Amino acid sequence: ELALKSLGSEGLFLFSSLDTNNDLYLSPEEFKPIAEKLTGVAPISEFEEEETSDTSGETLSIMAKFQPLVMETMTKSKDGFLGISHVALSGLRNWTAPAVPMSVLLARQFKAFLPPKNKLDLGDPWWIIPSELNIFTGYLSNNRFYPPPPKGKEIIIHRLLSMFHPRPFVKTRFAPQGAVACIQAISTFYYTIAFRIHAEFQLNEPPHFPFWFSPGQFTGHIILSKDSSHVREFKLFVPNNRSLNVDMEWLYGASESSNMEVDIGYLPQMELESTGPSIPSVIHDENGNVIDSRDSSGEPIQFVFEEITWQQEIPWEEAAQKLEVAMYPFKKVSYLPFTQAFERAKAEKKLVHSILLWGALDDHKPLSASPVPGSGRTLRETVLESSPILTLLNESFISSWSLVKELEELQNNRENEFYSKLADLHLEKYNFPVEMIICLPNGTVIHHINANYFLDITSMKPEDVESSIFSFSANFEDPSTATYLQFLKEGLQRAKPYLQT
Repeated sequence: ELALKSLGSEGLFLFSSLDTNNDLYLSPEEFKPIAEKLTGVAPISEFEEEETSDTSGETLSIMAKFQPLVMETMTKSKDGFLGISHVALSGLRNWTAPAVPMSVLLARQFKAFLPPKNKLDLGDPWWIIPSELNIFTGYLSNNRFYPPPPKGKEIIIHRLLSMFHPRPFVKTRFAPQGAVACIQAISTFYYTIAFRIHAEFQLNEPPHFPFWFSPGQFTGHIILSKDSSHVREFKLFVPNNRSLNVDMEWLYGASESSNMEVDIGYLPQMELESTGPSIPSVIHDENGNVIDSRDSSGEPIQFVFEEITWQQEIPWEEAAQKLEVAMYPFKKVSYLPFTQAFERAKAEKKLVHSILLWGALDDHKPLSASPVPGSGRTLRETVLESSPILTLLNESFISSWSLVKELEELQNNRENEFYSKLADLHLEKYNFPVEMIICLPNGTVIHHINANYFLDITSMKPEDVESSIFSFSANFEDPSTATYLQFLKEGLQRAKPYLQT
């Protein structure tokens, strides 16, 4: 109360965003973002100082490419952003180019991507930055403007993402956080490492309220020598193959419980790519003498690199799938594209288990624009990754998840009437934000339940649930697993007359 009286609500909001341990005292570390903002000088961390002190290693030039979010893809653009202040979206509208279009880094800084000694098999994932959140730990505060100082392996990720925007958070507010990687190819001296990173950006600064910009994922690969002295190739990007790939959330008040707006949109391009292999910063002749990096005509010396012969490798798709399952255990069940799922179901005479969402199921986004916060997130972190559900889905169903926007486009595409009808049957049953649907291979819906209703009934005491359709089983302590299992079994029971004919 004293702090509120001294600072006012907006002053206390800013103070709280810096006071990370909530002790009502700002340590020098907590005050650091404001000091950097006022002085314009960011001190070099001990880790970076250690890395940059060795200037004899090779350097890698990285180029950033960025096309801003297409505003028309935001749901709220349909009514002309009615009721949304221009100030709230100012950070988004003003972000039209990368903060640092070109950067030169030491090759050795990329050693964070090298595998630990116990992860040298192809496709065996490890965590570069471990996720510290799960369904039980909750999520991190929305009321923050400045990222905490990165440590250890976070530093290179932070440095790379800072090329896009000056305020990247390498640990997201929601699970799964972090960065995961696996070996995609091995040669005598080199690895190709595939990686996936979940990170987000804070686009606003005081006196505005926070605006969070959360791409679905960053993915990519790096080809580097086993001693990290040389990087042959590096690429990082936000996938743009789906119609929506960014989640946005912004606050409308000076407290954690203030109203929050949520929207999704499409980002055409956000990528980093090396301009070529890393090259020596200092060149020596055969006698060890330092020579000029330019020839007698003033042209830069051209380097010739040996061709890499890979002894073992797996396809990119397989590596990406391994990373996805590491982030999301529920992906131990294959989730096929919408139309492909029905084709497979017809061939295998199985039912389709379909999840229809406003936002993506397998991006790190919170999917929290609902009366029950994070219903999609809750599903994927509980029932969809539980062992009994995984077993039944693999045995008896073909699974798929789809965005509402994608099915609306399919519904309006009259070139394929069957696909259009499939989308139509799904959308008829959809209620915001997430609908779980069981249907026949011809698209007929035989069972469905809304995620909010599902979460409501599984949070009630068994004796308070009137419906016999979603009864609790004594075999499972977790009511949500038991209820979802019952939902799937009920669908199989209802489908028997159809599947037997």
